[in-house]
Amino acid sequence: MHPLTDTDRRTAGVEAGLALKFAAVGLIGFVIDAALLRLGMGLGLHAAVARAVSLFVAMQATFAINGLQVFHCLTRKRLLAQWAGYMATNGFGNLCNYWIFVTLISLHHSPFSNPYFAIVAGSLAAYLINYAGTRLLVFGKGRASVIVAKRRRARDQVCGPAAGEDFAKLAPEA
Repeated sequence: MHPLTDTDRRTAGVEAGLALKFAAVGLIGFVIDAALLRLGMGLGLHAAVARAVSLFVAMQATFAINGLQVFHCLTRKRLLAQWAGYMATNGFGNLCNYWIFVTLISLHHSPFSNPYFAIVAGSLAAYLINYAGTRLLVFGKGRASVIVAKRRRARDQVCGPAAGEDFAKLAPEA
């Protein structure tokens, strides 16, 4: 077995950093999701209907934040394709999330049937599916990141060269 090189460690560190940032954005999405779930239920919607609405809105917010702040890959030219890819990959993860949520609330056994317990359980289960889909299929083309000095070069490593100059028009350089 070969020992890890410094490049391997840096690459793993960058990937771990992206996963952590993605998780932080997921927490923002979770807050939006939970707040809208509570609002919808307060307006008299069944928990399952309120959750469908809250989840869809949360996905829009996390798409924008992940594309601009985590992966730095949103481009005007590819925006619709990136949005569709994100909705498809994260839609699958969130379908699993929603399925777990609905299953748990239908059990009618505390604490599992509590909507807030169920939303946490579903969200945690969907995290890995959503990260893998977003990183590998939507914004990363499955390429490993490499630590480099300039943000522009880092963006090329995370997004692939397809992101091109259009990125600069959507997000300012640091």
